[in-house]
Amino acid sequence: MFMRRRPLLRAAAIGGGAYVAGRHVARQSAARDQAEDDQNARLAYLEQQAVIAQPVPVAAGTAPTAPASAASIPEQLDQLATLHRQGTLSDDEFTTAKARLLSS
Repeated sequence: MFMRRRPLLRAAAIGGGAYVAGRHVARQSAARDQAEDDQNARLAYLEQQAVIAQPVPVAAGTAPTAPASAASIPEQLDQLATLHRQGTLSDDEFTTAKARLLSS
């Protein structure tokens, strides 16, 4: 009569393989979610900068004045550099935002 040998070892190997595969999928999913969150944060920052950089329409006959609450150009460049060093902005995004800031 034929007898199975080491059924527990076989079950443990199959279960261990499934566990490792599940952990791998979970890590990939977490990395993908983190990358998506980072990208959304960068896009929100760039959209905010685009809104700030848009000129405010001035009524005819009034002299344009600088907004008191707006940060100066050197302060904005420091903020961009800090975000670039932290990794929030990529090299291309940093260059684009800096060029936009300096051209205004």
